[in-house]
Amino acid sequence: MKTLPVLTLLTAAIVATGCASYGSGPTAEAVMQPTAGNTTNGVVSFKQSGDKVLVSARITGLSPGLHGFHIHEKGDCSAPDGMSTGGHFNPDGKKHGAPGHSEHHGGDFGNLSADSNGNATLNLTTSQITLDPNAANSIIGKGLIVHADPDDFVTQPTGNSGKRLSCGVIRLK
Repeated sequence: MKTLPVLTLLTAAIVATGCASYGSGPTAEAVMQPTAGNTTNGVVSFKQSGDKVLVSARITGLSPGLHGFHIHEKGDCSAPDGMSTGGHFNPDGKKHGAPGHSEHHGGDFGNLSADSNGNATLNLTTSQITLDPNAANSIIGKGLIVHADPDDFVTQPTGNSGKRLSCGVIRLK
């Protein structure tokens, strides 16, 4: 009869330990703001877990369909069209391409898929970037852009994703 409370406490301790180790890496966030004439906004969270970064995006105000989604080299959203963020973040000097392929920029996150209400979510894991501000492949202080058109994964160096609908700067939390 006394085994059940002991097992419950033991299970709770194991779960708490697992959650604590998962939550021990640095986190960052980009609050996405619409560029001039657009309504696209949202929040993108980043979580370092070992040598991988977990990316979780919640974006609203999109037209239904696919939209290119990339980290850009400069954390500057001052231009009304978002062009102040520069080109794609590419610390390894690779060609533009789809995430998961050997040739793609560290900042190539592929496409967001917006539903009929203009809402999109994306969850991905990558080992090409880090939240360590001292590393060459750090995304801290970089820009994040949601584009109007789908990334075709072929056109160099941008993926032909069109204008920039929303801009955010990745900051440590």
